[in-house]
Amino acid sequence: MKKILLIAGFWILTHGVSVAQCAMCRGSVESNMSTGRNVIANGLNGGILYLFVFPYLAVAVVGYLWYRNSKKLRAERIAVQTRVRQAMQN
Repeated sequence: MKKILLIAGFWILTHGVSVAQCAMCRGSVESNMSTGRNVIANGLNGGILYLFVFPYLAVAVVGYLWYRNSKKLRAERIAVQTRVRQAMQN
C-alpha cells in the first residue's frame, strides 16, 4: 500500500512537469497559436510524452525479463539441491 501511495504522489507531483516543452517547440507552438491553430501544441505534447515514456518502458521490460529468468534459475537450483539431498539420504 505504501508503494502505491508513493507512486501516486510522485505522479501527481510530476504531472505538470511532464507536459512541458523545449524552447524551440514552445516557440513553434506559440507562433502557431497566435494564428489560432492549437492542434499542433497537443500533438507536440503527445510526442514529448511518448518519447519520455518509452525508455522507462524498455527498462521495465528488461527488468521483468531478468526477474523472470532469475526466478526460473532459482527454482532449478532448488530442485537440484533437493535431488542431491535425496540421493545422499539413500
